[in-house]
Amino acid sequence: MLCKQNIETPTIKAMLNTYHSSKLSSNQCGSKLVQTIDAPLPLVWSLIRRFEHPQGYKLFVKKCNMVTGDGGIGSVREVKVMSGLPAGVSVERLDKLDDDKHVFKFSIIGGDHRLVNYSSTISLHEEGEEYGGKTVAIESYVVDIPDGSTAEDTCSFANTIIACNLRSLAKMSEQMLCKPN
Repeated sequence: MLCKQNIETPTIKAMLNTYHSSKLSSNQCGSKLVQTIDAPLPLVWSLIRRFEHPQGYKLFVKKCNMVTGDGGIGSVREVKVMSGLPAGVSVERLDKLDDDKHVFKFSIIGGDHRLVNYSSTISLHEEGEEYGGKTVAIESYVVDIPDGSTAEDTCSFANTIIACNLRSLAKMSEQMLCKPN
C-alpha cells in the first residue's frame, strides 16, 4: 500500500526495489508509504538519522533513553510514547544507518505493545526539477499479525502512525527551512 504519492518516477521505483522489497510470511503484513517534502535532503536526513532523538519529528514520542550505544548501528533505545496509545514503551534497535545512501533501518525488539517482529526501513532521495525538486521519503515495514487481529487492522494501525510521522517530518523540515538565521 502506498499513500497518495506519485510512484511512477524512475527514482522512486528504483528505491522501492532496492531498499523496500520484502517477502511476507503468512502471519505478517507490511506496507510502503511515500511522503514528498519541500526541503533539501540534507536537512530532512539530519532529522531522520538521529536515532537517539526520534521526538525531533515523531509526534507520539514523549521521551527517548539510549539503553546501549551512542546512536550508531546496533544502538538500542527505549521510547516512551504519549498516553492514549495502546502502548507505553517501545524498545528499538538501529540496524542500518547509511549516510551516503540515506537509508535508515530499525527493528522493534521489545515493549508493551503488539508490534512483534516489526522492522522498518526509511530511505530518502531527491527528485529532479522535472518532478518538483523535492525530497522524497519512503518508509516501509513488516510486522507479525497478532493473534486475534487481522492483517488489515494491523496495517491500518501501523500505517496511521507512520503517515502521521512522515507528515510531521515534512512539516518540521519545511519549518526549519523557513526559519530566518
